[in-house]
Amino acid sequence: MDIAEELVRRIRGVIGTRESFVPLHVPEFHGRERELLLDCIDTGWVSSVGSYVDAFEAEVARLSGCAYGVVVANGTAALQIALIIAGVQAEDEVLVPALTFVATANATRHLGAVPHFVDSAYDTLGICPLRLRAHLEQVAEVRNGQTWNRRTGRRITAVVPMHVFGCPVDMDGLDAVVADWPMVVVEDAAESLGSTYKGHPCGSLGTVAAVSFNGNKIVTTGGGGAIVTDDPALARRAKHLTTTAKIPHKWAFLHDEVGFNYRMPNLNAALGVAQLEQLDTRLAHKQHLFYAYAQAFLGLQGVSLFHAPEGSVSNNWLVTLVLDPARAGDRDHLLTVLNDAGVMTRPIWTLMHRLPMYQDAPRADLTQAEDLEARVVNIPSSAYLGSREGTAA
Repeated sequence: MDIAEELVRRIRGVIGTRESFVPLHVPEFHGRERELLLDCIDTGWVSSVGSYVDAFEAEVARLSGCAYGVVVANGTAALQIALIIAGVQAEDEVLVPALTFVATANATRHLGAVPHFVDSAYDTLGICPLRLRAHLEQVAEVRNGQTWNRRTGRRITAVVPMHVFGCPVDMDGLDAVVADWPMVVVEDAAESLGSTYKGHPCGSLGTVAAVSFNGNKIVTTGGGGAIVTDDPALARRAKHLTTTAKIPHKWAFLHDEVGFNYRMPNLNAALGVAQLEQLDTRLAHKQHLFYAYAQAFLGLQGVSLFHAPEGSVSNNWLVTLVLDPARAGDRDHLLTVLNDAGVMTRPIWTLMHRLPMYQDAPRADLTQAEDLEARVVNIPSSAYLGSREGTAA
C-alpha cells in the first residue's frame, strides 16, 4: 500500500473534495471584525492607544489565566520582552528546544543572549524534562543560587518551554528540574491559546509567557503578540519597555532607558477583540476536526495521529501525524504526493542547530528531536474544516 495515496483518500474523506486546494491553516473572519475596524477608523483611534488595546489586553490575560497582559507587534517581540523582564541579560544562556519555530531562538539572540538547545519528548513534542535533567547534570553546576554552564562559563538564566502545535509541555517534570537547577521559566505559548495543562491555561505556567496572533494562529490580529503574567511589576516593566521607555508626562519627551517601539495598534487590537469572541466556537470546531481525523485514520498502518497526553488539553492548532520509525524515509514522498493532490502538508521545522546562525550554539544530545524531525508532518487544520458544514465526517 502507498501510504501517501491512502492518506490523500482518508484526509479528503474528512475535509471533502469541493476545494481543489486545501491550505494548512487560514484566518477566519465571521464575527464583528469589520464593525470594530470601522469604529477605529471613524473615531480616529488607529494607533497604539485606544479602548480596543485595553480590552484586548484584559481578555488575553484572562484567557491565559493571568492577571496582566501587554499586547505588542508580534510574538517574537513578546518573547524578547518576556525574556528581558525575566532577567535574562546579554551573554546569558537560555535553554531552548531545538525542535521549535526559529522565533524562539531569535528572540534570545535579539537581546544578546545565547540559545542553548535541548531535546524533546515523544509524548509532547516539547522539552523533555528527563533528558534536560541528564544534560544539566553533565554540563552545569549551581553556584550561589544560580545555574552556570561549566563548559562555557556562562550563566543559564532561563528555560523556554514551547507548547508545540498547542500541546502543553510536561510542566510538572520541568518544574522539578528547575527546583534543582534554578532558572526562570518563560513560556513560549505562541501556539497554545486555549490549551490547558492539568486545568491551568497555557500562558499561566511560568513566570511570564509570550502569545502570538500571527495570521496563521487560532485567532489573529494580522500580526501581533502579547506578554502575560501574574506579576504586576513585570507587567508594568513590559508596558514601559514596549512604549519606548517613555516616562508619562503631559508634553515632555522623557525616556529613562533604551526602549522598544513594539506596541500593538488599536486597529489590530480591534481585530483581536472580535476574534476572541469566536474562540470557544473555533476550539470546538478544531476538536471536531481532530475527532473526525481520528476516526478516518483507524486501522491505518505506518502512521499515527499525535494527541496530547492525559491531563493536557490541546487547542489542536495544527493536526499532527507521526510516521512510524520504519517509515521515516517516506516523509518527503508523503509530502510530495499530498501537496500535489491539493492537500497542503508541511514537515516540522528544521532543527535550530542545523541553521547556519546557530550551528555553533551549545546543545545537548538531540537524538529524540532529530528522530521527530524526520517523522512529523502537519495536515490541514483550519477551524472551518471542523464545522458541521465543512467536515464530511
